[in-house]
Amino acid sequence: MKKYIAIDIGGTRIKHGLIDENGQILQKHELASQAHLGGSHLVTLVHEIIADYLARETIEAVGISTAGMVDPEKGEIIYSGSQIPNYIGINWKESIRDRFGLRCEVENDVNCAGLSEYIIGSGKDFSSCVCLTIGTGIGACMVVEGEIFHGAHGAAFEVGYMNMGEGTYQEVASTTALVQAVAKRLKLPPQSLNGHFIFERAKAGDPVCNEEIDRLMDHIAFGIANICYVSNPAIVILGGGIMEQSEFLKPKLQKALEKNMLDYLRSKTEFAFAKNGNTAGMLGAYYHLRRREQKR
Repeated sequence: MKKYIAIDIGGTRIKHGLIDENGQILQKHELASQAHLGGSHLVTLVHEIIADYLARETIEAVGISTAGMVDPEKGEIIYSGSQIPNYIGINWKESIRDRFGLRCEVENDVNCAGLSEYIIGSGKDFSSCVCLTIGTGIGACMVVEGEIFHGAHGAAFEVGYMNMGEGTYQEVASTTALVQAVAKRLKLPPQSLNGHFIFERAKAGDPVCNEEIDRLMDHIAFGIANICYVSNPAIVILGGGIMEQSEFLKPKLQKALEKNMLDYLRSKTEFAFAKNGNTAGMLGAYYHLRRREQKR
């Protein structure tokens, strides 16, 4: 049975695993990425991960999901923020082919998450989906008839930079924004709080935490409405750490969408929470790899 390495490179962690030709995860592991050390450091870590698998297994190819804007044809990072210094220009395809003689396919991490949701997650029964990842920032992608929409220059659905009046989408609607807002009202340092703490306080009835979560959902819904007006997807899927609180957030999201989105379009658009959790990037990297393989 053919086996593939799937690697998901984030600013905090690198998740990696072994996936068979039927899409079953055989192994999964993770380690600190220490992304602040830069692109060359990530290359070293990824090479070590691959070398370890090759010492024990016969590997068909490598799929990589990564932060940053990616040229999937070249396998190259075309833009990256300050979170990963000196990442622009890293070519994963060439690096892995030259070092190990293995084929490699690369895609942006949010695109990978969206692809995994489209194939085996909440979007599997729909012709098109927009997948939003709400975390320290906000990322998004759109998948149409099984194809990721990249735009003319590989920068489609960089919705975190949308102007929302009060700031960009990720400045007003991310987990970071929620933590900062609650910290300000409770007169606490932001580093002393996190999303888990805020949700536990909200469920216990804390008015400040509930009000700020409601405000956050309003911002998220306003952004979703704008995205839907432009792209008209069959389903919008919400992922990311805080979206794991799906039962708590579902009624709040519905209320916010009713307030911020035209009734007609809202009634025609499905909304769901992501199903693949922290394996979404790895699974998406694998499915991207296999689809590229089939097209060859």
